[in-house]
Amino acid sequence: MKLKSQIVALAVSVFASGIASAADLPTFKLEMNDGKLNPARIEVPAGQRIKIEVHNIGKGAAEFESVQLRKEKVLAPGADSFVVIAPLEPGEYKFFDDFHQSAQGVIVAK
Repeated sequence: MKLKSQIVALAVSVFASGIASAADLPTFKLEMNDGKLNPARIEVPAGQRIKIEVHNIGKGAAEFESVQLRKEKVLAPGADSFVVIAPLEPGEYKFFDDFHQSAQGVIVAK
């Protein structure tokens, strides 16, 4: 019985450390405003998971989308959300607002 409680304690510890590390991700902010991206260029560390907080400050819907990163997130006007991106190799990764095709941005991993 003691071994079972030790295994449960270890599992809880591993799970809790996973939650803590998610909160500690390098975080970058992106504002989407009716076809405008601020910033349109986001520099991030290569080889690390990152989080991008996406804020739609516009009056219409917005969609953060990156075909290369296989990520998309739709936001209603005034909504906030985030995307977590797996460690990136050094390079450039395009993203855009799918509701406003002229709004193009790039994530640069260094």
